[in-house]
Amino acid sequence: MVAGQAPAQEPTLAQLPWLAAAAGRFIDSLRHNRLSHAQLIGIDSALGGQLLALSMAQAALCQQPTAQGSCGFCKACQLFEAGSHPDFYRVEADGNQIKVDQIRELCHKLSSTAQQGGRRVALLFNCERLNLAAANALLKTLEEPGQNTLLILQSDTPGRLLPTISSRCQRISFTAPSRADLGHWLANLYGLQEDVTWCLPVVGGPLALAASLQSGHYQALLALRKDWAGSLSSGHLNAGLLGVGEGQIFDALKVLYLVLRQYLLRETRADALERQRVAALAADVMDQCHSLQTMPSVNYLGLFQRFVLEYKKITTR
Repeated sequence: MVAGQAPAQEPTLAQLPWLAAAAGRFIDSLRHNRLSHAQLIGIDSALGGQLLALSMAQAALCQQPTAQGSCGFCKACQLFEAGSHPDFYRVEADGNQIKVDQIRELCHKLSSTAQQGGRRVALLFNCERLNLAAANALLKTLEEPGQNTLLILQSDTPGRLLPTISSRCQRISFTAPSRADLGHWLANLYGLQEDVTWCLPVVGGPLALAASLQSGHYQALLALRKDWAGSLSSGHLNAGLLGVGEGQIFDALKVLYLVLRQYLLRETRADALERQRVAALAADVMDQCHSLQTMPSVNYLGLFQRFVLEYKKITTR
């Protein structure tokens, strides 16, 4: 058994120790009235960036914030948790982009008086998806936000933001946890007996891995890793890979990529040309994974078999 008794729901912000310092600095600035009108959270949602952003928004609207954040009991907190606070505005991408009409509507709402008499708070999730027109429309509000207005921008990839946007925000400093830190966190949270962090690149981050442990998805990834190891060794697709469904193709290819990368880490004394060819094969696997996202259909079992045969040809001495 890989995991012990799992919590009944996804981890809360309080259970994400790598966010404690960032949350604490924000609360300290809030309680001492040193808060900039625009906050940039350059923390991936897979690490809890969106959870932190929501916590900050609730604390900023809270009528009696504590050293730990929002009180959770005042009228503002109750409205926020019910999703009905009239002075809280949440913006997410419409499709792949945050569009100019969304930002114009937001700016119009922020120009009105707060209905609850406190702050007006706008939260933009994945703000790197602002298209150029939307980013330019947001600039004026960032420059002249109005009294008691707070804008919180969360981004998975802050490097993609226009410099004119990021330069007008106070950046929330953050140190990402190491893989070892995440391993210890998962072990303590779920009572794990072994390291499960090998599949972080497949699932996308610790929160997704935590969900995978509860749903059984992790066990499916573990089975794929075993099937690939057996297939690469024998030169033939294992039965488990023959039964892979269309919805598992991307998982299967990402796991194969990790298995090939593990070979490169393990076989450090292998022939240099062999290592180079295995590295090229791993790159080909990921290229195919990206290409499949735009293909209507593909013979993925034929693709799996090609990778197995190429690996066998490379490593057979």
